[in-house]
Amino acid sequence: MVVLLMFSVQLISSLEEWDISFLGVKPRSLQGLPGVLLSPFIHAGWQHFFNNAVSFSVLAVTLFYFYREIAYRVFGVIYLMAGLWLWVGGRDAWHIGASGLVYGLASFLFVSGVIRKHIPLMAVSLFVVFLYGSLVWGMFPLAYNMPHSWEGHFWGFIAGVVAAIVYRKDGPQKPPPPFDDEDEEEIIRELPGEHKSGQL
Repeated sequence: MVVLLMFSVQLISSLEEWDISFLGVKPRSLQGLPGVLLSPFIHAGWQHFFNNAVSFSVLAVTLFYFYREIAYRVFGVIYLMAGLWLWVGGRDAWHIGASGLVYGLASFLFVSGVIRKHIPLMAVSLFVVFLYGSLVWGMFPLAYNMPHSWEGHFWGFIAGVVAAIVYRKDGPQKPPPPFDDEDEEEIIRELPGEHKSGQL
């Protein structure tokens, strides 16, 4: 649904040749505050859209498959926190695109899998690192006059980490360890003795 809305907005703006970047986030500006909700649906062109849409789709499907109990809450927290923190801490420019969500989902899936120490979720963490490990370089202003919103990437990443910590005790958990063989043998040894003493 989210990707379909992104596509619809990009298609209409492309066909009509509209520049709707003014609907993005403009930090510390009232006119840029609606962008906290709107900016993920606005892209600078088809290449920008496809880059974000493919990554977002993969990560969102992964989130809702492995964390279905808390997926909506996690997504909402990342969505709002990434946008609000960008509005507070971004440079004075129009920030558009869903890359903040991409970074937020990626960091949540990675950190959550690590701190839960549950093998299937740790496998998801490795999957995220394998596919999107290079995203880390997009969180820093490494290039002069960088056209991408590295601040959006950074705050999205932080939002995902915070969500992973906040919801660490909710959703899928590592199953409790089974009884050790020694514990089982101890129980078996004690039962006959208890029965004998009862007869005496």
